[in-house]
Amino acid sequence: MAEQEHTLKQYDRVIEDCRKVYLEKIQQYGTSWRVLRTISIADQIYIKAYRIRTIQEKQQQQIPESLLHEWVAMVNYGIIALIQFKLKADERLDLPEAEALAYYDDAVKETRDLMLKKNHDYGEAWREMSLESLIDLILTKLLRIRQMLRIPDSSRVEPEIYSNFQDIVNYAVFGLIKQMEAHET
Repeated sequence: MAEQEHTLKQYDRVIEDCRKVYLEKIQQYGTSWRVLRTISIADQIYIKAYRIRTIQEKQQQQIPESLLHEWVAMVNYGIIALIQFKLKADERLDLPEAEALAYYDDAVKETRDLMLKKNHDYGEAWREMSLESLIDLILTKLLRIRQMLRIPDSSRVEPEIYSNFQDIVNYAVFGLIKQMEAHET
């Protein structure tokens, strides 16, 4: 049980940092992300994950921007995807800041609860995984989402698309935790 509590503390710390970035972006750009369709959000996450994979494989990078930003962006875009599902019938592009934050917090709570259930069943196996594996799993989930979106009536697979985005958020949080631990030691 101590492992689970440790994971929760780390998870919450990472989410707090991601939420700060989300809030900064809302204050800077509003909720312009409301215009994004599911495929666009998946593509944004794909770009971030693929950049990390490319740098992992080449073991060098040309742009001196920290990869932590990419992991945070994957968390936040994943949460945005979940929010978009909840607001499917809501055509507003501009959400008040407090409402946008409430939706963020709700999506995080639901995704965190899922992580706890899976962590219980899998016994924190993610801690033994490499960052390379986490990126590969994120890319796999994105390719699944893309494939499901090609189905003529993709609304019938929305629950699977939703759960894939939740998994992406959790894998990205795990990646951030692993990087946080690497910097602490």
